Amino acid sequence: MESSSVNWEALDALIIDFAKSENLIDDSSPPSSPSHTSPSSPYVSSSYHSRLIIRQIRLSLEAGDIDAAIDLLRAHAPFVLDDHRLLFRIQKQKFIELLRKGTAEDRGRAIDFLRTSLAPCALNAYPEAYEEFKHVLLAFIYDKDDQTSPVANEWAEKRRCEIAGLMSSVLRGHLHAFNPLFSMTLRYLISIHKGFCFQQGISSPISDLIKRLLLEERDPPAIPQESFCEAPLFDEVDIQALAQAVELTRQGAIDSLRFTKGDLFQAFQNEICRMRLDAAMLDELVHEYCIYRGIVESGMQTLSQDEPESGYSSSQDCSLEVDYSNAKCSFSETSATTDLTSMRGTDVELRYASEPANNLENCSTSGSHQSGNSRHLRNRSRGAGERSKRKRWRGRHDELDFISDIHVNRCAKPEVSTAMQVACTTITKGVENINGEDKYEIVLGVQELASRGMAAEVVDKINALDPNFFTQNPVLLFQLKQVEFLKLVGLGDHSGALRVACSHLGPLAGSDPNLLKPLKETLLSLLQPNEDALATGLPLHALATSLQVALGKRLGIDEPQLMRIMRATLHTHTEWFKHQMCKDRFESFLRIDSLKENNTPVLTSLATSKSNTDSCTLGSSQVTISSTTRVSDDGGSPNQASSRDVIFDENAVLKVMEFLALPRADAIHLLAQYNGNAETLIQQIFA
Repeated sequence: MESSSVNWEALDALIIDFAKSENLIDDSSPPSSPSHTSPSSPYVSSSYHSRLIIRQIRLSLEAGDIDAAIDLLRAHAPFVLDDHRLLFRIQKQKFIELLRKGTAEDRGRAIDFLRTSLAPCALNAYPEAYEEFKHVLLAFIYDKDDQTSPVANEWAEKRRCEIAGLMSSVLRGHLHAFNPLFSMTLRYLISIHKGFCFQQGISSPISDLIKRLLLEERDPPAIPQESFCEAPLFDEVDIQALAQAVELTRQGAIDSLRFTKGDLFQAFQNEICRMRLDAAMLDELVHEYCIYRGIVESGMQTLSQDEPESGYSSSQDCSLEVDYSNAKCSFSETSATTDLTSMRGTDVELRYASEPANNLENCSTSGSHQSGNSRHLRNRSRGAGERSKRKRWRGRHDELDFISDIHVNRCAKPEVSTAMQVACTTITKGVENINGEDKYEIVLGVQELASRGMAAEVVDKINALDPNFFTQNPVLLFQLKQVEFLKLVGLGDHSGALRVACSHLGPLAGSDPNLLKPLKETLLSLLQPNEDALATGLPLHALATSLQVALGKRLGIDEPQLMRIMRATLHTHTEWFKHQMCKDRFESFLRIDSLKENNTPVLTSLATSKSNTDSCTLGSSQVTISSTTRVSDDGGSPNQASSRDVIFDENAVLKVMEFLALPRADAIHLLAQYNGNAETLIQQIFA
């Protein structure tokens, strides 16, 4: 399966937002500028507290401690207990839990509870409640171990998880305690990836990862208020968009919109958050990615100098992560959605807060070029400074302290291999016996130099480290020399730029015909004003990440598994909406469009794929484009039609989808056979 290029800076911003929203990193340092004091900060703190309460209520219900859950609801969400439909479900479970204890005293308490609480509530809950009340009385007669009894489902412990999931959905929706944006985006992309692979009959290269990460079961949907159960007046476009996005029936989409009073995007968040992720595994994937990208400390600095150079499996961060994953229940994490509009200019500065915004004016080498002993390739004082800018990974220890007051039996789950094992296991000895810490610091140092546009320094450092690296990666050398060329053009040194072209770019393009086109495009920058060459011709972040991955592999450092997941799922997202012949209504909301954006005008010809997605259309008017011979190949959703394309009115597509209960693509293909006439198609089907 192919994979898409990813805007790693945009992903960094989403990851940092996730880690801050879930309180996974220390972020106690004062903001570097007043603009960093976001008004959303109190909101995030309040929502984080709401998420912890929801988790504690969930744990209490899953453990059968109904009284603890009711106490928390009474203190933090009394509106739940005011809804007799929800209260009846909770009290029915409490009755079962009293009988489950098996003592004569608890049996007597169960009878008293029936008389004083459960029976009166059943009369006012919902029409079927009293029948359910009479049915649950059979639990007095049939034992909990009798799997053939009429009340076996009532006795089953999975019923605890069902009521816990329902309460989580209701509380999430009312308290707006949604998952962080990255968590929702990941759920959505994996869901589409699985559906696309199943429909196309192809195997996924990340099937093992996503099978463990995205759980099969979903939380039950939140119940809309009775006052909103009248005939819906929702736009059919919204109904179908929600149903197709999160795999709901049409009625399920209507109920979800009822709960949110017609707010499509809030309904979408509610439904996405019903999908359950393995929270511990997600934290491990994020931790691994943060270490790889230099966002947080690796923990390797704690190793003493006389320890063997075999890795850092004994680091404190890794041991804490393992302890946490063993102690944590397999519930899905929830968090707040934080506005990421300005994240690229703010949160990414967690790593490089004190660095100048632009270093393109400086073409000189930042330090002496050292050779010989590989340990001296890294400037020690500079490396220590870079490490000091990284944040410390804290994990969910505050959360564990918060919920430690209740003692519950955690839900059993299969043990999963942690993503951090990649980082915490031995790093094989690679080039010149460099130890694990040096390898990470060298790779991050090279990445930072490349992101600053210091191409000459990058080439010198890599050549001193491994003279054969660019022999095996000539395209990377070509890209670095392109950057060096454009910097010289930007500074007005045309003769120096031509020397770089003659000595490096020309010979490289001569040995690889695929480089001739980008070479011509690079030379065209000589015709542009100097500042334009700098502003439009330096794809620094994409190049820096490519160098990081390639050099890391050369040194025995595998790329994070999260990178694999994002590449594969973004590719299938693009292919899925080509197949659906429409734009994704939610791609802008989830920042999927920014993850696909790669502003690389000069190096476009060298990229394996290019993504240029437009902002998603938030209105309800759409035009559907069908073509059996051509779809857009720009990496985004199709939005232009050729003369051979057939343009259908969106209402016709929706009518066929509604009447025939068909997926969007199938409805469009049928319309193509009837010249876009929905009435004729439906009459023919039902004739």
